Amino acid sequence: MLKLGQIKKPIEKEIDAFEEKFKASMQSSVPLLDRITHYIVKRKGKQMRPMFVFFSANICGGITESTYRAASLVELLHTATLVHDDVVDNSFERRGFFSINALWKNKIAVLVGDYLLAKGLQLSVDNNEFKQLKIVSDAVQQMSEGELLQIEKVRRMDISEEVYYEVIRQKTASLIASCCAAGAASAGADEEIIKLMHSFGENVGIAFQIKDDLFDFGLDDVGKPKGIDIKEKKVTLPLIYALNKTDKSEKKRMINLVKHHEDDAAKINQIIDFVQKSGGLAYAEEQMVKYQEKAFQIISKFPSSESKTGLEQLVRFTTERKK
Repeated sequence: MLKLGQIKKPIEKEIDAFEEKFKASMQSSVPLLDRITHYIVKRKGKQMRPMFVFFSANICGGITESTYRAASLVELLHTATLVHDDVVDNSFERRGFFSINALWKNKIAVLVGDYLLAKGLQLSVDNNEFKQLKIVSDAVQQMSEGELLQIEKVRRMDISEEVYYEVIRQKTASLIASCCAAGAASAGADEEIIKLMHSFGENVGIAFQIKDDLFDFGLDDVGKPKGIDIKEKKVTLPLIYALNKTDKSEKKRMINLVKHHEDDAAKINQIIDFVQKSGGLAYAEEQMVKYQEKAFQIISKFPSSESKTGLEQLVRFTTERKK
């Protein structure tokens, strides 16, 4: 499988230029804020979101100055939600680094998240990028709604497949969809193409999240089942399938294990074993491939190009990655 660095090659110069622009978009005259935003830039992730923006722009007419702003807007608003998420989850680590709230406490972390949201709004309004602002703001709204829907359902442990897909469509897929739609909009594409690219990104995002769910039933670096989602009482697709395939008493027993034994490694292994034996993993993988195929069908409508190939490789990466 190709690594992200290899997939990125056709737009490497543009991504490097974007990094500088993104750094500039976060600058502040307050030294503390500058120090924190510098820390954020330094621990950047895989850059998949900007890659989706630039590849999408390229197949829909070409990269423009507006494309750089679209990528910055997505990253600013997404980074803001991550900073706030770490406060909400009381999480002290992200991507192997200390979170903002771990280093500077909750009050500062919330204010930094607010600042990043404001910078995203300012970047859009100052450059009359209202279409992009609408696309990305819609995604942030959906991400918040998806998170709240999941919290509500987790309390009652009554997640159906239908609700599960609604949660991941909002929580994960909406952001990748907004990257692709904003990229298309930045290239001057018409509404029909923007909607098409939004649908493409949504299918990729759903496949990406199912892959994440499957990781939870794999092994960690020391060969032990991960079970992180189970510990957090998240009901994912493999578990939903397994619960729907068993009898009432076993279903009740498993739900009880998820609800009350999140700190018991032996009980978590029981749940993982139950899901594996029920065919839950095979079913989830099948669904993941189905959404991947939907994304491929949409992208097949565009003429061949380096960027189209790049997008196809990115789609494969979402379902073939090892972590």
